[in-house]
Amino acid sequence: MIGTLLNVATVLIGGGLGTLLGQRLPERVRQTVLHGLGLVTLAVGLRMALTTANILIVMGSILLGGILGEWWRIEDGLQALGDRLQERMKVGSTGTLAQGFVTASLIFCVGPMTVLGSIRDGMLGDYSLLAIKSLLDGFASLALASSLGIGVLFSAVTVLVVQGGIALLAKLAQFGMSEPMITEMSATGGVIIMGIGLILLDLKRIRVGSFLPGILIAPLVVWVLTILHIPIAP
Repeated sequence: MIGTLLNVATVLIGGGLGTLLGQRLPERVRQTVLHGLGLVTLAVGLRMALTTANILIVMGSILLGGILGEWWRIEDGLQALGDRLQERMKVGSTGTLAQGFVTASLIFCVGPMTVLGSIRDGMLGDYSLLAIKSLLDGFASLALASSLGIGVLFSAVTVLVVQGGIALLAKLAQFGMSEPMITEMSATGGVIIMGIGLILLDLKRIRVGSFLPGILIAPLVVWVLTILHIPIAP
């Protein structure tokens, strides 16, 4: 839960500063910060991906997960939601408390990093992904609060409930998963996180959301291999 509490704190701090100061942060500073976070995100994703005992499990999970994700149109759904939020953000300084709360809540709680970070925090106690997300959300809440007002601050409650809930469920699920299952799920998530890093660096627009089913497929593959008494490591 440390990562979730950190995320709540950054939303409150960023939202508070945004409400008081408005949009006074230079664009070049915002870009530099985002690129720095992108580099760190790539490093974290690579470190996670390299923990796999068999890269074929990760590759199969990513490919099958991507096919299912495109079939279920996960990325398109997230994109449509983002487009609707973008339209609502054009309300300017006249935004109401409710508009700020709803808009910020959806932005902070929708996306692969929310799911992967919370799962990793709950299962392994590793809040590094949520720490990166916290910095991103801190700057985002500053910008949102400057235009939508104090309602953005109340989105911290949504972050606490959603991310805390996912982390708690992941912790409970941990008792039904073996160490190899958790390892391969984490490695698959690492590949997805690398995709987010590429987006933050403006290098490649990857449909990251479509790969989310892969983090559920990886432990299932390990379970099947175990049942069939097939070695996981090549």
